[in-house]
Amino acid sequence: MAFIALGINHKTASVEVRERVAFTPEQLVEALQQLCRLTPSREAAILSTCNRSELYLEQDQLSSDEVLQWLADYHRLSVDELRACAYVHSEDDAVRHMMRVACGLDSMVLGEPQILGQLKSAYAVAREAGTVGPLLGRLFQATFSTAKTVRTDTAIGENPVSVAFAAVSLAKQIFADLHRSQALLIGAGETISLVARHLHDQGIKRIVVANRTLERASQLAEQFGAHAVLLSDIPDELAHSDIVISSTASQLPILGKGAVESALKKRKHKPIFMVDIAVPRDIESQVGELDDVYLYTVDDLHEVIEENLKSRQGAAQAAEELVAAGTDDFMQRLRELAAVDVLKAYRQQAERLRDDELAKAQRMLANGSNPEDVLAQLARGLTNKLLHAPSVRMKKLTAEGRVDALSLAQELFALDESAPQDKGLQ
Repeated sequence: MAFIALGINHKTASVEVRERVAFTPEQLVEALQQLCRLTPSREAAILSTCNRSELYLEQDQLSSDEVLQWLADYHRLSVDELRACAYVHSEDDAVRHMMRVACGLDSMVLGEPQILGQLKSAYAVAREAGTVGPLLGRLFQATFSTAKTVRTDTAIGENPVSVAFAAVSLAKQIFADLHRSQALLIGAGETISLVARHLHDQGIKRIVVANRTLERASQLAEQFGAHAVLLSDIPDELAHSDIVISSTASQLPILGKGAVESALKKRKHKPIFMVDIAVPRDIESQVGELDDVYLYTVDDLHEVIEENLKSRQGAAQAAEELVAAGTDDFMQRLRELAAVDVLKAYRQQAERLRDDELAKAQRMLANGSNPEDVLAQLARGLTNKLLHAPSVRMKKLTAEGRVDALSLAQELFALDESAPQDKGLQ
């Protein structure tokens, strides 16, 4: 049994690399099944967000090279290119890393709450794919429990700080009065929902939500008195939009340089502020070359985010201590579970010996033997058979120089070291 956490994130890889290693929701089930089929991993889950792509694995023995090769092959990357920005955590460190991720301690935005929901989705998809078994399943449950404790017992979630919040904060720096601005939000997922909430709270004049399906856009727009349109309507709305924030799961850019150029002409070159939170990116990087366009990616938000983290720094240490305790508790319970199988096998062996001796005693009684003699023979026979195997093994181990076996046996059998030794065991 061995746990592995392998992946890349915003600290180790640029957005250009992260978007190439990202998994789409449609790919996940097939990718998980392939991962377990082609590597030594018996259980697996994949977490893929704009800031990270991580594999959580359970194997017989630690073996990360084959997994790294699979990940490179799957995304058509060279394994050397991937190895340069990948990290691998094993055993206790893998458990600790997963818990830190769930608590937002490894996020670009310290303590951000979205990652826990994304991790729960990763677990649900892995269950659907049939790649989560008892060990990885226990780890996920322990991780969720630790994250809940951190949220309840620390202030790490106070004072909303997120990529969405950072995007709106940056917009406020560029536009002195958001009340007069129009925002075009592309996508209708959780991040865009948070963006819409922050913009609404800032009293922005008009919000337009553009999405692949009008129904989903309408559901989000209703909450904030916004207007819903399809992605095909973006060119019409772009000319009236001062702020454009995009976060979709599209594998191809949604907004190109030509469309933005046309919008700028209609706007008479009035500036447009754009934030592309998606990975892979929704807005072509060439858009940033245009005059009167201020284009930011998730990586560019880092400075804004840092300024909003001070209130959470104190809580982070308390959260780290809870994660350490959660890791220790999980690994201890896991080791206890490992002992259960051994104890079960030992009990079954003892019960077979008991049944053999009991059957022998019953035959002696049936043949008319003295009951007291039968009981004495039953006790002697059962004691000798129970002690035979450990006695032989202990002598063999000490003869081989394994003196630690004696102290281990002393502890295992709860023997008083000062008590005289039973000569029958020598």
